[in-house]
Amino acid sequence: MLRAFLFDLDGTLIDSKLDLVTSVNAMLCQMGRAELPAEIVATYIGHGAPQLIASALGPGATDDQQRTGLSLFLAHYQLHKLDATRPYPGVVEALDALAAYPMSVLTNKPTNMSVDILQGLGLAKYFRSIYGGDSFEKKKPDPTGALKILQELGVSPAQAALVGDSEVDTQTARNAGTLAVAVNYGFGVHDRAAHPADLYLDTLTDLAGLTRNRRA
Repeated sequence: MLRAFLFDLDGTLIDSKLDLVTSVNAMLCQMGRAELPAEIVATYIGHGAPQLIASALGPGATDDQQRTGLSLFLAHYQLHKLDATRPYPGVVEALDALAAYPMSVLTNKPTNMSVDILQGLGLAKYFRSIYGGDSFEKKKPDPTGALKILQELGVSPAQAALVGDSEVDTQTARNAGTLAVAVNYGFGVHDRAAHPADLYLDTLTDLAGLTRNRRA
């Protein structure tokens, strides 16, 4: 019986791709570098802002360049994080349907930005807690964050589902011992042969149907 849900943020609850790509390319321009195609930048998303910038700058970037790039990216993204970002279709309806269940967000995005975005989109009210990539010593796919959240919720891993769009989320679910649920939309990299989920959803509203079926 599922008793709690943990959600990834980017690519799962919100379509933030355009704002992230725009901020990465703004950083590259400020550093005198060529912009990158949106689809390339999208493959870098999911491991946290420092890794995103390191990937965008490439293996030849120095530590100082990576620090500068991260600072420029975060400054731009802070101002433009809600320009085009919106909840995916069905997300609000799904969260409404699951409102009786304890839910939390676990993302590798910085916590303050995650909270600002969820508040700005009217989604923060659904979650008991919102944790980011700077909340714990290690980021996803390390299970530390997921296990800490479930402990706070008073729910065992076997009674929880972790929902995401990338293989990082599926690996986190496996490492934490929760049900691994993947959405068929989003923009995270997901090698499904190497990291298969337990369930795949076309829309988040299918998650409410799953809970009804399991109760039945």
